[in-house]
Amino acid sequence: MANMIYGNDISRSLRYMMEQDPAFRTVAYFSMEVGIKQSIPTYAGGLGVLAGDILKSAADLGVPMAGVTLLYRKGYFRQTFSDCRQKEEPVDWNPADELTLLPNEVTVIIEGREVKVRAWSLEIEGKDEFVVPVYFLDTDVETNAPQDRQLSWYLYGGDIRYRLCQEIVLGSGGLRMLRDLGYANIEKFHLNEGHAAFLLLELLREQGYESYERIREQGVFTTHTPVSAGHDYFSWDLINSTMNPSMARRLRRMMPTDSVSMTDIALRYSRYVNGVSKKHAEVSRGMYLRNDVDCITNGIHTDTWVSPEMADLFDRHITGWRNAPERLVYAMNIPPKDIWQAHQKAKRRLLDEVRGRTGRILDPDRLTIGFARRAAQYKRADLILKDVKRLVEIGSGKVQFVFSGKAHPQDEGGKAMVSRLLCEAQNMVGTDLPIVFLEDYGMELGALLVQGVDLWLNNPIRPMEASGTSGMKCAANGVPSFSVLDGWWIEGWVEGVTGWSIGALSDENGQDDPDSDADDLYNKLENVVIPAYYQNREQWMFMMRYAIALNGSYFNTHRVVREYCERAYGISFRGL
Repeated sequence: MANMIYGNDISRSLRYMMEQDPAFRTVAYFSMEVGIKQSIPTYAGGLGVLAGDILKSAADLGVPMAGVTLLYRKGYFRQTFSDCRQKEEPVDWNPADELTLLPNEVTVIIEGREVKVRAWSLEIEGKDEFVVPVYFLDTDVETNAPQDRQLSWYLYGGDIRYRLCQEIVLGSGGLRMLRDLGYANIEKFHLNEGHAAFLLLELLREQGYESYERIREQGVFTTHTPVSAGHDYFSWDLINSTMNPSMARRLRRMMPTDSVSMTDIALRYSRYVNGVSKKHAEVSRGMYLRNDVDCITNGIHTDTWVSPEMADLFDRHITGWRNAPERLVYAMNIPPKDIWQAHQKAKRRLLDEVRGRTGRILDPDRLTIGFARRAAQYKRADLILKDVKRLVEIGSGKVQFVFSGKAHPQDEGGKAMVSRLLCEAQNMVGTDLPIVFLEDYGMELGALLVQGVDLWLNNPIRPMEASGTSGMKCAANGVPSFSVLDGWWIEGWVEGVTGWSIGALSDENGQDDPDSDADDLYNKLENVVIPAYYQNREQWMFMMRYAIALNGSYFNTHRVVREYCERAYGISFRGL
């Protein structure tokens, strides 16, 4: 029989027991990165921020969940620039300022050595005071070998061996830590991407290497990457030289393949598998040759990402929206001018930040277009510069752009794209078309951007945007999107109502024509978007209201968590 979550109707005594006793937790959520707030730099981008938002919504809804990730003592990296080139520096933070070090300690075997793993904890308190704990695994223990202490230093740092060692710590070490903490009754282990797939091997070891079917019943796998190159693969030579020999032999029996794919482990040994948008689920079915890949489209933790000004407005008009963001559909009753005024205050805060960081003074009355996300090449941050002459003719004196994003330290193409936006773009377009790049993109800067820009630009190569959540954050703040039809936007797009499309839906192979996309971008910017902003302000304000009511009310992690509970965890809701 399914577990029941009774929301606010749950008795205080039972809620206290669930909060305090790990035996009442039935779901463990594993993610290589988790973004909860700026001061805990254990995230690189959307994957980690989504994980943090899901854990926050689980706390708000009273879901008996615990989160597991790694502690990155030097973070992802702090972005600086020298001679227009991105430089990476360690993040300076002290875990003791944010987290609680626990006395528990477990070990894993790496290259024949015993590696001690300890845990730091953070308690996420929900709206009804229900707590979801998150455990950050740490190998920086004095008795560990120097190379092992560094395994919890960098997120997505080092070489392929470093990644394999980290994934052993996350999967095997994470499950062992949960057991040591008293989590004996976990029924579902949710893998947010394949990085933690070794926990399925660890579960098999716990159960005497016998019950493969039982392991499958416990596995839940969310895939986020719609291209094969984005998944982790390890050679058997590396597995055999790194992993505990007995577990490596068992893994070989589980995976009679030429190499070890973490995604393949998760797919084979998870009962429930989902993509993160309808399009992504469709692409994944083709990639994995599986017809059972379900779809749970991503969302955001609305209360985290809505501006103070907009939250104030919602508080006055929509009772209970913070813990029931689906009620944002009632934004249709908010006067459009009130939404505009709240947005203008958020916009001024963003422009103040731009001035403080760069010295650039942007015009609060000018159409401000934002683009900020991980600076991967497929996201095409610089597509707007494809025809500079045309862009200048269209936008001079009318438009200003604010960009931000970090390129992976080993992504030279991404770094070149960032450099172009930082140092070349403004010289290319001249002074009448401001283009600003803000360095060191993170959660706080991201919030200012999604709250303060007038329009959100997104133009990835189809179908490589599995979902995307930045546009969802904008929608909850009344900011329309101007986006390629990929990921979530296929579902959220109502032309001229919640925003505008760029280009058409591509075929199954994602054969995009960048010239065609750029041409459509320029055409709509010139003939539709700019006229709407300056000549039909009433229409623009109605679009802001529709973005909140249609997109903000649906694309939230409260809905996402409910769907996981009902489809994947075997938990049903009463009283919510």
